[in-house]
Amino acid sequence: MNTFKRTFIDGPWGQIHCRVKRPEATHKPPLVCLHMFPQSGRNFEAFLNHYPDNRLLVAPDFPGYGESTCPPQQINATDYANSIWHTVDALSLLDESGKIDLFGIHAGAKLATEVARLRPQAVNHIALSSAAVLYPEELEELKKAFFPTPLDQDGTRIKMLWNLLIRNRGPEQTLEMLATSLAEMMRAGENYEWGHYAVYEFNTHFPKVLSGLEHPIALINVDDDLYKMTTRTEAHLNNGRLYDFPNWGQGFLEANAAEVAPVIDRLLDNPLNYEET
Repeated sequence: MNTFKRTFIDGPWGQIHCRVKRPEATHKPPLVCLHMFPQSGRNFEAFLNHYPDNRLLVAPDFPGYGESTCPPQQINATDYANSIWHTVDALSLLDESGKIDLFGIHAGAKLATEVARLRPQAVNHIALSSAAVLYPEELEELKKAFFPTPLDQDGTRIKMLWNLLIRNRGPEQTLEMLATSLAEMMRAGENYEWGHYAVYEFNTHFPKVLSGLEHPIALINVDDDLYKMTTRTEAHLNNGRLYDFPNWGQGFLEANAAEVAPVIDRLLDNPLNYEET
């Protein structure tokens, strides 16, 4: 049973779809969860369902993904970050605590740093997972690997995305979980790689943006395809700490949700001093 509700708010390019979980009582800042590309806030459904009932949780779909309206032209990382602030303001998330916490995975992790850069005074603590620092040659390889595949009658794009999911499959991801991810990837339509393009461009700025943030940051390194690259990110933390979780892999938010949710809650409480219990 889902513990969250769905809602739409007006964004800069149309409606933004959000999953919102409201607790009976809260004593912590709201948590905004930022998904990977080319998927959606559905990345966080199991996570929301298992999260302790102690704060308001929001998992929006970035513009052009999930059920959020696609912009008329390609947008950049700052545009995606501003869409999150539209969501925060529309849902009045700053009314009580005056600040939000952020949790981003993969591309959502990098965009979380831009969200914090835009309005640093409105951000409390940050958790980032698979936030990789990429060497130029690695970035070029990713651009080739994620170059958009046109639709055809043979289903080439579908097969390519499915093979990508299988190749990066986490140790506890089921085929049903992968099928759900594939469906979300296909929903983005012909512009499904716009988000990746924005993050590729942002990669050159990411280390500087990260090192300029004074917020306490927990950098979470799981055993996925970005593990080694995320290890490098630790050197750019101004006020953060890296935590290794080798038992978690790709899809850990779904496959390990019951374990992950309380850990993230404790990490956000103490990003610099978390100790596993």
